[in-house]
Amino acid sequence: MLAVIKNRVEAELKKLPQNIDKTYHLNRISPLLFSSIKDFILRKGKRIRPIMFTVGYLGFAKKPTAGIYQAALSIELLHDFMLIHDDIIDKSSIRRGKPSMHKVFDTHLKNYKNIKFNGQDLAILAGDVIYALAMETFLAIKENMARKQLALKKFIQAALHTGAGEFIELLTGLKRIEQVSKNDIYKIYDYKTAGYTFSTPLASGAILAGANLKETNRLFKYGIYLGRAFQIKDDILGMFASQAKIGKSTLSDLQEAKKTLLVWHAYNFSKNKDKTTIKQILGKNTVVVSDLLTMRQIILRAGSLEYAEKEIFSLAKKAKKLIQASSISMEYKNFLRDYPDQILKT
Repeated sequence: MLAVIKNRVEAELKKLPQNIDKTYHLNRISPLLFSSIKDFILRKGKRIRPIMFTVGYLGFAKKPTAGIYQAALSIELLHDFMLIHDDIIDKSSIRRGKPSMHKVFDTHLKNYKNIKFNGQDLAILAGDVIYALAMETFLAIKENMARKQLALKKFIQAALHTGAGEFIELLTGLKRIEQVSKNDIYKIYDYKTAGYTFSTPLASGAILAGANLKETNRLFKYGIYLGRAFQIKDDILGMFASQAKIGKSTLSDLQEAKKTLLVWHAYNFSKNKDKTTIKQILGKNTVVVSDLLTMRQIILRAGSLEYAEKEIFSLAKKAKKLIQASSISMEYKNFLRDYPDQILKT
């Protein structure tokens, strides 16, 4: 089922740039803007969000509309918008194995002299255009208007909460590690990742299909558990995987002094010498590979990797248990029950 849904989403995504240009003449307005957006949105990705939206909808829809896959792209476009702005904030030069959007524009601007703006300025505007396209794509679906409005409200809530999650994460980065609690970390995970990656796509798809409040709340909670597990897994990859594997610099999380569950546990369960080293690394203006290697060793010594993996297992188990009580159609219940194992194993 996963491959079938993803293939349908990919097929719709490939058609999207042409449809955008046909409706809004974006290529005529600015070939550079159009080509840059086209390249960015077509880059390879997991497409988790449109898949979740589609599953939430099809699991409850009595008469599914054929336009659901096009509408599902709205969540993916919201993700693209977030990524572009996130890369500017994080000063990340790589996204999905290619230059970040602001780096694409920086390369273009090298041909000009005495300019008073940079690639970041252009990337912010490109992100804003993509956000507008996300809204337009969602509104294009032909469904019950009342349900459509409720689902759109959920969509807007996701955009708002994700921005707020990014905001509090940046401010948490200013705090000393000893001032940060596990609850602080999960609050960031819930708002920045779980909400718009799993919870909102699932719940808004179900709302659009006519699911009741109890069912949509259950899906939302399932998404929170799965989203937390997914973010912890992402943190592990960010600390231990290669740049080729994660599609961004392996130093980015440390450079931003991110207070992840791994780092939190390592600090709280290390000896004083390692505690001091963690604080020194997180306090650096510029981190280097040797800092990453040191942090890896501290995390392993503290048993933080094992702790994080146990937390992932526990959260996935809670998500599976929750979905068993859902009245979503059996085909999609089985999918959501098995999905944590698929997405968390990589």
